[in-house]
Amino acid sequence: MAVDLLGGDDAPAVVVDGALRAMRADPDLHLLLVGPTKVAGELIDALDPAQRNRVTVRPAHTAVDMADDPTAARAESTVRAAAAAVRAGQADALVSAGSTGATVTAAALGLGRWPEVRRPALAAALPALSGPVVLLDVGGSLEPGPATLARHAVLGAAYAAVAHGLAAPRVGLLSVGTEPGKGDRARRLADPVLSTVALPAGARYVGLVEGYDVCLGTRADVVVTDGFTGNVLLKAVEGAYAMAGGPPPGGEAPRAAALLGVAGTVVVCHGAAQPDDIASGIALAARLWRRNATDRVAALLAGDRTDRTTDTEVRTS
Repeated sequence: MAVDLLGGDDAPAVVVDGALRAMRADPDLHLLLVGPTKVAGELIDALDPAQRNRVTVRPAHTAVDMADDPTAARAESTVRAAAAAVRAGQADALVSAGSTGATVTAAALGLGRWPEVRRPALAAALPALSGPVVLLDVGGSLEPGPATLARHAVLGAAYAAVAHGLAAPRVGLLSVGTEPGKGDRARRLADPVLSTVALPAGARYVGLVEGYDVCLGTRADVVVTDGFTGNVLLKAVEGAYAMAGGPPPGGEAPRAAALLGVAGTVVVCHGAAQPDDIASGIALAARLWRRNATDRVAALLAGDRTDRTTDTEVRTS
C-alpha cells in the first residue's frame, strides 16, 4: 500500500501512527511510505526487524495543502508520487488523507479513468439498520450533471455487489421527498435518466429516497447524490453516531471512502483523520485489493448498456 505521509490536517504524525497500527494488525501488509525520508525513518525505527522488511520508502517532500487548488497535484507532490508508484507496479493501492480534490486529480491523471467515466466518485459504506448502504458521491464531484449522477449509480451498484456482496442492489437518488418531481433541478433531471439506466449486478432503481433512508437501509442499498450533499450528509451521520455512542450494532462508522472510476485501488481518508482512521483506510485498501475489487467492478461495467447520449459530461476526452 502506498501511503501519503504528508496527507491530512495533522500529518505526518497521525499518518505515521496510523500506518504503525495497520502494520501491527496485518502481518501480510507491506507499505510503501511516500514522503520525507526523515518522517518515514521515524516509523521504521518503531518497528521490529521483521516488520521493517515489509516497509520501503519513496522520497517526496511537497505536500498539497487543503486550501490549495486540486491542480497542485500535478506538481511533484507526495500524492502524485504515490499514484505514480501504483501505476509503475511498485504498490497495489494508494491511501491518502490529503486534499480530496488533489487526490482525485492525482489518481485520474496518474492511473487513468475508466471508459465513460469523466468524474470519478467517492463511495462510503454506512452501517444502516438493515445492512450496509453505499453512499456516493461523498466529495469527489461537487456539482455533477444528470448523466454523471446516472453513471455514479452504475458505479455504486457494481461496487456494492463486489465489495459488500449485495445481491441485486437497490439504488435510490437522494432528494427531499420520494414523489416524482421532488428536489432541485439536478434531481428532477436525473430521476428520469436513472429510471432508464441499465444497472449492473441485477441492480434496480427504486426512485427518490430521503436522508433517513441512508441510516435505515430499508429502501435502498445504494444512495446516489452530488459530492457536496454527500459529504455534508456523511459527516452529519458520523456526528450523530458519536452523539449516540456509536453506529448500529455490527457496523462501523466509515473512516475512509473508495474512489471509483479510476484504473487502480485508491482510498481517501478524512482530512481530519486520526490514527485509527488512517489504519482503517489502509485496511480498506488492502481488503479491496485482495478481493480484486477494482477489476471486478470494471468487468461489471464492461457489460453495462447505459445510454451514453444524454449528456456529454460522461464522455472521456
